[in-house]
Amino acid sequence: MADTMQFDLVAPERRLASLQASEVRIPGSEGDLTAMPDHAPLITTLRPGVLTVVGPEGEQKYVVTGGFAEISAEGTSVLAERAVPVAEMTGELMDEMIAEATSAVEEASADMRDALAKTAADFSSLRDVINV
Repeated sequence: MADTMQFDLVAPERRLASLQASEVRIPGSEGDLTAMPDHAPLITTLRPGVLTVVGPEGEQKYVVTGGFAEISAEGTSVLAERAVPVAEMTGELMDEMIAEATSAVEEASADMRDALAKTAADFSSLRDVINV
């Protein structure tokens, strides 16, 4: 079994990470999961949360708002709708994300409201987790 795997995190505005990792903790829409070297192939959608990467240089954390993760035995690639290193997250940016999610709920059709309300609740919980 390999000790590390390739990890890549990309958001529309930039590539945030490309490094070797021993594990990646992912906020999946169906529940949290951990990807490790030699993991069985899997594709999952993301929910708003903290993505944690553990590698030889230590732990790195990113706030992700959604997107996809593709996991294979060789590596994990995350295509995030929006991603910000936790160290760069501010209260103002979190307020903006919560406001966007709340606005989406208010403007949504009846059949989409429940799913979007869950996303807005995830953002509120995220604020408590990262303490901004």
